[in-house]
Amino acid sequence: MERYRTRSADHPQRQQPERAQERRPDRPVGGVPAQGGRPRPAPARRMPRPRLTGLGGGLFACVAMNLAAGIAWLLFDGSLLAYGLLFLPVAAATALWVRPADLITAPISAPIAFAAGVWPLSGGSGGFGAEVMGLVSALSLHAGWLYGGTLVSALIVVVRKAVLISRRRLPRRTA
Repeated sequence: MERYRTRSADHPQRQQPERAQERRPDRPVGGVPAQGGRPRPAPARRMPRPRLTGLGGGLFACVAMNLAAGIAWLLFDGSLLAYGLLFLPVAAATALWVRPADLITAPISAPIAFAAGVWPLSGGSGGFGAEVMGLVSALSLHAGWLYGGTLVSALIVVVRKAVLISRRRLPRRTA
């Protein structure tokens, strides 16, 4: 079988020169300004920014809400008010920590995590039917917390997406 060449031997592949990093006089090197003066202080420590996948964000939210249910059961006697209050920061953290490519999964995983965590607190006793009815009752009676956390998550996702789009559309400055 005959192979055809895509490049002829007469024309070697063009090598592109590697870009040397341009030094700008206004950017500090090693914390010391290039034009002299006082060194800048070290940046303050920031909150860690994990980048969760869509599945990882959902698992994080479910585990966190099960832990929140345990905390509500141990400290607050199974109060769904305390559980709902703990749901809001979990929904916000999930929306903040998910990767930009998986932003849409955060508002979807928040209600699933709420339902997964409220099950131990729902108060159903007896058989399977009683457990399901207790879960449905807890979800319907505390839908405000569910909607509130989902809204918080959706708003954070919309703002993050708008920031990403605006960064892409800004023209890059060349100096």
